[in-house]
Amino acid sequence: MPTPLGPARVTATEPPGRAAGTLVLGHGAGGGLGSVDLVAVTAAAAAAGWRVLGVEQPWRVAGRRIAPAPPRLDEAWTAVLATLRDDGRLTGALVLGGRSAGARVACRTAAALGADGVLCLAFPLHPSGRPEKSRAGELTAVELPLGVVQGERDASGRPEDLAAVLTGRPGASLYAVPGDHALSRAPDVVALAAVDWLGGVAGRRPGDPADVSGAGAGRPA
Repeated sequence: MPTPLGPARVTATEPPGRAAGTLVLGHGAGGGLGSVDLVAVTAAAAAAGWRVLGVEQPWRVAGRRIAPAPPRLDEAWTAVLATLRDDGRLTGALVLGGRSAGARVACRTAAALGADGVLCLAFPLHPSGRPEKSRAGELTAVELPLGVVQGERDASGRPEDLAAVLTGRPGASLYAVPGDHALSRAPDVVALAAVDWLGGVAGRRPGDPADVSGAGAGRPA
């Protein structure tokens, strides 16, 4: 699929019946769509009735090892979403998401792209070991239903750190799951959390308070 940064690749996983909505997922800066959490969430979401479109950024398609700057990631992502919309692939509720850097892209672009919600896997609240470099503003700028699935030992932001940022945010839910930033320890729990949140996207009412009262694997925190 063409973008201003070169071709991207989109992998579609269709549900067994009519799609209730479309989940578009981006990958992180250190890997592609084959990360265990993305694979697990893709399979579970499709089984739950969602069309899942995995977007591989142009730098990965070209075989480069280093991701470009965030504005360039956003540019390529936006071009892909525009083509998907023109092709009629974004049917039903539209959720944008991804893991790590892909989650950041989804947060920054969701409003402009007309999303109904944002799903973040392992949101990097700050670079590993550098909490002073906070990216909280990318999360708090999201005024749509927001789901965050975070590893209990994530060095780029533990669930309690995310809870402090999201408390009181309308429509935000936080899930604490076993593992670190890779979310590879219990991918089935990650998938359960994601599908649990997706199931509430259509029914969540604007203005509902963020539910960040306590952490638990596979449940809103």
